[in-house]
Amino acid sequence: MTQSARIKLTSTNLLKLDGVCTEIMGIGTKTGVKVKGPTPLPVKRLNVVTRKSPCGSGTETYEKWEMRMHRRIIDLNADDKAIRQLMRLKIPDADDVYIELSLK
Repeated sequence: MTQSARIKLTSTNLLKLDGVCTEIMGIGTKTGVKVKGPTPLPVKRLNVVTRKSPCGSGTETYEKWEMRMHRRIIDLNADDKAIRQLMRLKIPDADDVYIELSLK
């Protein structure tokens, strides 16, 4: 039975995210399933502006911090063998993976 799997990847580290994407693409080519992606989604940016002086007196100087969340989507027409290999995949701590399966 063939299943359609949508894999959503999120990470703050772009290099680790691309590494996981290439591993997933490698699994797709080894098992011979149809692979679409990785499709990049817009980057989410979290901006935090804080004041440098803790007491509030003195000059008004600010520090600006930004965290970027990079996202990718990969679609697979996966069989049981490919899904088992995906579950065994080593994923770094900085990455989040969400796999959505649907029957065809």
